[in-house]
Amino acid sequence: MKREKTKIILTGYRATGKSTVGRLLAEKLGFAFLDTDPEIERECGQSIADMVAEHGWAYFRKVEQKFLESLIDRTDLVIAPGGGAILHQDVWEKLMKTSFVVWLKADVQTVCRRLAGDALSASQRPSLTGQDMIKEVQSVLLEREPLYENGCHLSISTESSLEEIVDEILTNWAGISR
Repeated sequence: MKREKTKIILTGYRATGKSTVGRLLAEKLGFAFLDTDPEIERECGQSIADMVAEHGWAYFRKVEQKFLESLIDRTDLVIAPGGGAILHQDVWEKLMKTSFVVWLKADVQTVCRRLAGDALSASQRPSLTGQDMIKEVQSVLLEREPLYENGCHLSISTESSLEEIVDEILTNWAGISR
């Protein structure tokens, strides 16, 4: 019987491990891996930071929504969308029908530690609110956590090892209807 969920989407806030987990997961499944932010940058010929600086967040969100729509019918794929992709609720509902969606969670302190430890964060992750890092993470998570919770089939804390996270995803994905 054919599997209903033909791709896996890893959702969650910045620095929760979507790209890292996604690459390993895709490798284990023999699927392609797609990190949406770099793909959007490649298609647009401009970094997200430059898009936001030049056109604003609303412009980037429209570009992101169009890109997500192009993924609805794709198969055999592991996708790591940007943390704000969950804001596109109309597209997200469609993606959930054809995808196994996993919310990768981390607490505020872990996210801030990871962002601070990533030399590329400032250039690749423009501020969403203009607040300091801790306040921004707290306020954005407060807004998005209900969306992440309602927009996933499984939630996993990323405090455990990479292998444990991937194994938990694979075990749960194997349990959904084929």
